[in-house]
Amino acid sequence: MPRPPLYTNPEDLQKKIDEYFTVGRKTNRADIGSKGSHNYIEVPIITITGLVRYCGFCNRASFYDYEKKPEFSHTIKSARNRIEEVYEELLQRGLGAGAIFALKNFGWKDTPLIDQSQHTHLTLVKDALVKSEDMDGTGHFRQREDTTSNK
Repeated sequence: MPRPPLYTNPEDLQKKIDEYFTVGRKTNRADIGSKGSHNYIEVPIITITGLVRYCGFCNRASFYDYEKKPEFSHTIKSARNRIEEVYEELLQRGLGAGAIFALKNFGWKDTPLIDQSQHTHLTLVKDALVKSEDMDGTGHFRQREDTTSNK
């Protein structure tokens, strides 16, 4: 026999979600000072798993199942977006390693952007910067005439 649903309307779930973000979350005191100077901030510990547990779900899959119900879809998406916002703020504070990992789990991608509008590209070769015009099309150095010898 299936268990009865935890929430029968999105308003009750939204109340519980709002409560998590105000009083249900934990915080951690972090020192962001440098070399002998201390600067403490309270960092919220907001996680999708924390939200899921606070709302009474046994796992994230059960929480995400509610997103498939049309009347709960906006509520769940909005809650996930709020958590992503917290992780983005942590990146701005320089507390990024864990936030980057969490955002990737939300579907974010870490891809390098390459500016193709410039014709001169720099390549790092054994700790030396080399301009693209010094390289042939195969990634090897172009042969240059020796201008220093006395022939």
